[in-house]
Amino acid sequence: MEAVGAGLVDCHCHLSAPDFDQDLDHVLQKARKANVVALVAVAEHRGEFEKIMELSKRYSGFILPCLGVHPVQGLLLQDQRSVTLKDLDEAVPIIEKYRDQLLAIGEVGLDFSPRFANTDEKKEEQRQVLISQVQLAKRLNLPLNVHSRSAGRPTINLLLEQGADKVLLHAFDGRPSVAMEGVRAGYFFSIPPSIIRSGQQKLVKQLPLTSLCLETDSPALGPEKQVRNEPQNISVSAEYIALVKGISVGEVIEVTTQNACKLFPKLQQLLQK
Repeated sequence: MEAVGAGLVDCHCHLSAPDFDQDLDHVLQKARKANVVALVAVAEHRGEFEKIMELSKRYSGFILPCLGVHPVQGLLLQDQRSVTLKDLDEAVPIIEKYRDQLLAIGEVGLDFSPRFANTDEKKEEQRQVLISQVQLAKRLNLPLNVHSRSAGRPTINLLLEQGADKVLLHAFDGRPSVAMEGVRAGYFFSIPPSIIRSGQQKLVKQLPLTSLCLETDSPALGPEKQVRNEPQNISVSAEYIALVKGISVGEVIEVTTQNACKLFPKLQQLLQK
């Protein structure tokens, strides 16, 4: 595939987060100056679906929308809980309504962190919610933008069992050997700026560049802990991958953007305009 420009693609960020309500225009200006050409905005719950669609209209061709139901629900930290099938049932009609405008289904996945999934029943319900969304994505012919905290192997196993093909695993925290099972299935793995302070450096070393994408997960997973992350920090991810693999930052940007276009067919069309 031909390189599509030399810009960076943030494959996973939360631009509808309240953290950006006051200064999103400025945040996006800084991203453009940092040579970011597209922002993949993911949802966590149906309450932000309309906001994400509105942002994708206001910043058409720059903010690209994904809708999905995250395995952890609840806006405030103290209200957070494991997802239920009811959460999904309430969200699906809205996803269906916007199906033709979506880049992907996401953020979906499994989160087996003990404080959320402390029983087998909760884990099983998360699995059922994910299975439904994998099947929805297949029916709508859309890729999946996937969360897998503390559940790397169960997530990849479920995706393989369900026949998911176009998959991005964001901020993967499992073992590189498990990630390689995803690589063999053609899955992509996006690397956030927090890689510079996380224990996941081996992942970058072992996974081929042809399986890597860039993300920020803004406002989370920034280069500095407890500091709001922004899309402009995606260059931190690119620079780190270049350092670990002993290649130029330009090559990292070129290949990761090609990868993003393979993963998200609609992105390829947009960037060629």
